[in-house]
Amino acid sequence: MSKPVVGLLLGAILGLIDGASAYLYPYPDVKAAIVGIVIGSTFKGLLTGLATGFFATKFKSLPLGIVAGLAIGCVLSWIVVAMNPGPKYYVEIMIPGSLLGAIVGYATWRFGRTPQPSQARTA
Repeated sequence: MSKPVVGLLLGAILGLIDGASAYLYPYPDVKAAIVGIVIGSTFKGLLTGLATGFFATKFKSLPLGIVAGLAIGCVLSWIVVAMNPGPKYYVEIMIPGSLLGAIVGYATWRFGRTPQPSQARTA
């Protein structure tokens, strides 16, 4: 699979797990909004995975891929926190989102393949 596809799949799976884990927090407003949290976290994981996958195709460096995934996950998580009109759960949203990005950054570099340019066929 290509790096962006690996990023999409892994980002969606980890985003789903991240959103579902919010149910374990002791905040009643979080439990009431769990469906929206799971959907939003999955979408955030998709975006993080896609962006990290494209980054990994351009730069052939594992440390850069991990740092880029971490930064992308952190920025997207901060946007989610900033958009929330209620209480601001910075730690509860930004740390898992950043870790998700770092894991996706590693996985896209390690398991994704870079597309090879097609060779012209001679007749």
